[in-house]
Amino acid sequence: MQLIIAEKNIAGQRIAELLAEGKISSSREAGAQLYTFSKNKEAFELIPLRGHIVELDFPPEYKNWYGTDLKSLAKAEIRYEPSEKQIANLLEKKGREAEKVIIATDADREGESIGAEALRFLKEANPKIKEERAFFSAITPKEISHAFENLQKFDYNLADSADSRREIDLIWGAVLTRFISLMSGRTGKEFLSVGRVQTPTLALVVDREKERRAFKPIPYWELKAILEKDLQKFEALHKQARFLNEEEAKKAFENASKAEFGTVQKIEKSKRRLSKPIPFNTTEFLRAASSIGVSPGEAMNLAEQLYMQGFISYPRTDNTAYPASIDLKEILNALLNTEFSKLAEKILSKGKLEPSRGKETKDHPPIHPELPAAKSRLSERQWKVYELIVRRFLATLSEDCETENLNAEIELNKEPFIAKGQLIAKLGWKEFYPYSTISEIRLPELKEGDKCKKIKLGNEGKETQPPARYSQAALIKLMEQLGLGTKSTRAEIIQKLYARNYIFGSKAIEPSNISFAVIEALEKNCEKVTKPEMTSELEKEMDLIASGEKKKKEVVEDSRKYLLEILEALLQKKNDIAAELYKGFRQDSLLGKCPKCDGNLRMLSGRTGKRFVGCSSYPKCTNSYPLPQKGRIKWLDKNCTECSAPMIEVFGNRGKYQMCLNMECKTKESWKKKPAPAPKAKTIEKTQMKEKEKASAKPAAKKPARKKTARKKEKKKERSGL
Repeated sequence: MQLIIAEKNIAGQRIAELLAEGKISSSREAGAQLYTFSKNKEAFELIPLRGHIVELDFPPEYKNWYGTDLKSLAKAEIRYEPSEKQIANLLEKKGREAEKVIIATDADREGESIGAEALRFLKEANPKIKEERAFFSAITPKEISHAFENLQKFDYNLADSADSRREIDLIWGAVLTRFISLMSGRTGKEFLSVGRVQTPTLALVVDREKERRAFKPIPYWELKAILEKDLQKFEALHKQARFLNEEEAKKAFENASKAEFGTVQKIEKSKRRLSKPIPFNTTEFLRAASSIGVSPGEAMNLAEQLYMQGFISYPRTDNTAYPASIDLKEILNALLNTEFSKLAEKILSKGKLEPSRGKETKDHPPIHPELPAAKSRLSERQWKVYELIVRRFLATLSEDCETENLNAEIELNKEPFIAKGQLIAKLGWKEFYPYSTISEIRLPELKEGDKCKKIKLGNEGKETQPPARYSQAALIKLMEQLGLGTKSTRAEIIQKLYARNYIFGSKAIEPSNISFAVIEALEKNCEKVTKPEMTSELEKEMDLIASGEKKKKEVVEDSRKYLLEILEALLQKKNDIAAELYKGFRQDSLLGKCPKCDGNLRMLSGRTGKRFVGCSSYPKCTNSYPLPQKGRIKWLDKNCTECSAPMIEVFGNRGKYQMCLNMECKTKESWKKKPAPAPKAKTIEKTQMKEKEKASAKPAAKKPARKKTARKKEKKKERSGL
């Protein structure tokens, strides 16, 4: 019997369906899923895992945060313990029966690590079991058939590179998280996490917010004219796009105001080519998905679902160049039976295909469609992502977009204005990819010496704007550029920052005051922890493990030594760090001035743990307000127009909303529950009959009261940051 190991159940079931010759038997053994089938007259059994089936942890004696020396924790051994015992037991059982095992997990570092976990249990039961690896980039008949006909050696170096990351992330996360949490006095549910990737990423968000707060706007003025020729109005801007001196702007405005007509002085014509987009790698896919309203975290989940069903290729890749092994025409022909048939037919009619090319890497091919999908078979969100991937694929095979541009210099009483026109000469790839639009700006027929009537002239004062906050897509792109995280982990890191209330705002990421406190405390006392250089260097070390140039043990031990140096620096300044954190937390709880006295409104927690707003002058001032018990709260520094109570903004799972703190305000009337409708006559009659039946029934014998049992204590599990 041959054994196959898949990463997840949905992938395992599909692999079994694609390989089987005849019926597949699905069963559960020892609480774990098992698929049995035959191929080429050989018996096969397939065990789907649940991702990682082994978790990393420290020995039990290191569980106590208060009683553990952090230097000892940095040196502590790491144990690999089964997290899915039923699957582990089934692996050991089947390992004793199997002659060979084929690892068919995802073909990347994480997939290799998961495969190594399964091999550990199999080899403990049967050291002589043969092992091979099936590499594939899509769960389609062609890919799976090719992978199992061309089995390869299992790559233990690749698995070690992934495990080294897991070990280092656990060590760094546990040590630094405990240090910061203990210094701040925030442990338990309110612990503060610090991590090797998480903290430098958070520092990027905080540093951008500092730039915005330090930004001083510079005033400038723009002169805009509305002109007309041949009954067609058009716009022209002064050649000096921005006047930084108001007097100069006024003088130019006064000069131009004296003219009734403008004279065309110069015409410049040009052609512009907009290159078709490169194929999707993971980062570009997440950026594009974000632009159509799908967050990076959701986009990865949806892409994973589509991959498991065979509709798209593997969604975790750095590659932006199609390899020669991909039959592009075959994919286009498959799309002829879908909603994209006309677009696919148009590209096929060109004959030779010339796809765009980006950076070629040795991992998976760019994300592209595989099996054709019907809209009725997918959820609305799945279809949205599938359509994006299909249209991007089509766009990469189409032609460049071309425009014809015209710049006309028009003088109004010797003041030069520029009118810009643009016509689409060839729509090209934009016909296939509507997410990137291009608009035409039509001008009347203009030539040198033509007169244009002045309809309107404006002098608008503006200010320069601070740098924009990062969107999730922009932050992922920056993380990639700085070597923070991997294509598989970047979206997950950002989601953890949201979950830990370090950041809020779905479109524009804003850091909380707690984020400022943590990052500023670390930047002032141990800047290395907040910088990406340390993490990017470690990523290079992991690449060396994968290539066999370094051993996992060596890299992990070097990382422990570096962590001990950082910990020593932190311990020497622990009092300064504690003071900095306390200052930040006080700032985080302040919500503004109390409207009834000179005190400050603060967010507090009562004995039951419920949060509310109280005055810092208590007990002299007893002013207080209730608060929503869930969501991040932001002070808006403005008052309600109805009742003058302070306004707040609440960020919850379903978005954000604004409210005043006064629960008796008119704005809350719609919040009150509507009274229940009066019962109908039949309902009243039925109720009365039931009451009569109860009255006539014999009283039931009382059961002996159960003894009260003490509440079971929840088992606490250590949580650490990445």
